[in-house]
Amino acid sequence: MTFLALGINYTTAPVSIRERLAFPAESLSDAVKDLWNQTNISEAAILSTCNRTEIYCTLQDSDASTVIDWIAQHHKISPADFQPYLYTHTDNALIRHIFRVASGLESMILGEPQILGQIKTAYHTANNAGTLGKNLGKLFQHTFSTAKKVRTDTEIGSSSVSVAFAAVQLSKQIFDDLGQQTAILIGAGETIELTARHLHQNGIKRIIIANRTYEKAHILASQFNGYAIPLSDLSQHIAETDIIVSSTASQLPILGKGLVESAIKQRKHKPMFMVDLAVPRDIEPEVAKLNDVYLYTVDDMQNIINDNLHSRKLAAEQAEEIIDTRVEHFSSWMKAQSGQSTIVDYRSHATQLQQESLNKALNALKNGTTPEAALQQLAHTLTNKLIHTPCAQLRIASENERHDLIDAARELFNLPDQL
Repeated sequence: MTFLALGINYTTAPVSIRERLAFPAESLSDAVKDLWNQTNISEAAILSTCNRTEIYCTLQDSDASTVIDWIAQHHKISPADFQPYLYTHTDNALIRHIFRVASGLESMILGEPQILGQIKTAYHTANNAGTLGKNLGKLFQHTFSTAKKVRTDTEIGSSSVSVAFAAVQLSKQIFDDLGQQTAILIGAGETIELTARHLHQNGIKRIIIANRTYEKAHILASQFNGYAIPLSDLSQHIAETDIIVSSTASQLPILGKGLVESAIKQRKHKPMFMVDLAVPRDIEPEVAKLNDVYLYTVDDMQNIINDNLHSRKLAAEQAEEIIDTRVEHFSSWMKAQSGQSTIVDYRSHATQLQQESLNKALNALKNGTTPEAALQQLAHTLTNKLIHTPCAQLRIASENERHDLIDAARELFNLPDQL
């Protein structure tokens, strides 16, 4: 049996290849069943995200061509078109790989947590499809516990590495309780949506979305129990706002020093936190000179992110040590499984010999043999049966000068060292 991981990711393949090898969520269950039904595959699971597609399986031998041929057939693509982008991992290398992926060490954003949820989805899909067995199922369980330990024992996920998350984390340093604050988010793009999501998750009291296109603002605001305003009404709401995050494509500043200065006076100098993520800038730089205003630009956010990435890289070194240990643990479990079938077979053989000897002793008792003689006969017969085959094999080993086998037998039977 061979563990195999085969796949592509954002470092090995362009998006034009990744999208051709992706598995839509709605068809993933059928795909993994189809893969599992292929010759030579005994267990299978498929992980498919925007940044990676990976197939995990156990093979009856080490030939990966079955999986490659299946990918080509399933996606109707020539192997020559995607094979140059593939990577493969087997056995211990596979174990290390999936542990690193789940811990965020292989992600585009180091330490990002979403990948663990995606691997759990891959596991549940395969499990519900009936394509997991003892070995691959156990590997996923060890993967989850390893990723949890990395998260718990290191700081790999504690530092913000997106401008939106960094902005929200910074706001929490200025305001003790976001549940008492109002935020205006200017724009309706991906960065503003992500900022709104982080603020909502951190319990912000009120979110206002301001955008030139009111419909876009309304659609976004409705997701987070906020409300929308057209950009032309922005000046009417500045004074009631504690947090402002702006990210538009405007070529001219949207907020000037005079407007913000007036708002600060109306607020009776309550602090205002402002983040300008736009290039060109949405907020006039002179606003930073006002008292009670904390203005940060996209460059300030990037500096914070760079510092946090450095912290994550240090945490990643600790994570690698944890993974080293966990790989050894799982590898030991796998080695134990390889001997388990031998143990089961040996126990079954011994039980059979025991029953044969016992039946013979019981028959002797029925025929008038004394209990003492029957017991002696049972002990003698059972001992001879148990040692006959090992002794015969040891004689053959001796004749063939198989000293390694003889030494192994002495260790196996815990015999004293020869003088």
